[in-house]
Amino acid sequence: MMIQVPMNYVVFDIETTGLNPKYEKIIELGAAKVRDAKVVDTFSTFVNPGKSLPERIKELTGICDTDVINAPYIEEVLDRFIAFVGDDILLGHNLIFDYSFVKKAAVNQKKTFARNGIDTLKIARRFLNDLESRNLSFLCDYYSIHLQAHRALNDALATHELYQRLVTDFAEKDAALFQPKELVYNVKKEGPITPKQYALLLKLAKQYHFETCTDGQTEDILLEPIENITTERIQINRLTKNEASRLIDHILSTFGR
Repeated sequence: MMIQVPMNYVVFDIETTGLNPKYEKIIELGAAKVRDAKVVDTFSTFVNPGKSLPERIKELTGICDTDVINAPYIEEVLDRFIAFVGDDILLGHNLIFDYSFVKKAAVNQKKTFARNGIDTLKIARRFLNDLESRNLSFLCDYYSIHLQAHRALNDALATHELYQRLVTDFAEKDAALFQPKELVYNVKKEGPITPKQYALLLKLAKQYHFETCTDGQTEDILLEPIENITTERIQINRLTKNEASRLIDHILSTFGR
């Protein structure tokens, strides 16, 4: 008897400035719409994170500051991505990681993004636990799936192929594992930097002689890297209220009041 598992879904992947969605930002988002196990449409965009990229991220992804500096911000990207997803099931490898960043962005914009999804990592952990690793690159090597790792659309397309292989090999053994589950990630809205915080950061920058510059396009103030404070150029007006508070506290604790 043929086991019924989802063959219509949107598979997606993101690249970010780091691992924690509370502090880090999306820099690339890629997705593919799948119907009857075939890719019928794709979505791919860089995202401006409002700060320069850490060196380790540049090395890992090959994405540079010049790729994202003129890219749309997440506010501009999110509506298009949500429209692309529609009511589809989501598919991803370690799906909750990618979902958490999108969910956080949605909540901050007072938007609803609640979906069900299928995680190929969970399936691989169930059936391929004898392998050395279950990360996407290793599994693509194992199944001879072409992958240019750590680029969002490429990872999404590879995850789609991986899912199809896992369905072929294991769906009859545990069909329930291939059924979509509710994706749960609880996050609170973070408001934007307040005018008072913005003014204080400019005051501190002047007081402690931090280098600043303006974005040639937006006139936004950019705080240059500061030893013991930040290794990244930060677009001050893109900070959340909590991020601004942490940065102010860090500056004051480091340089005094």
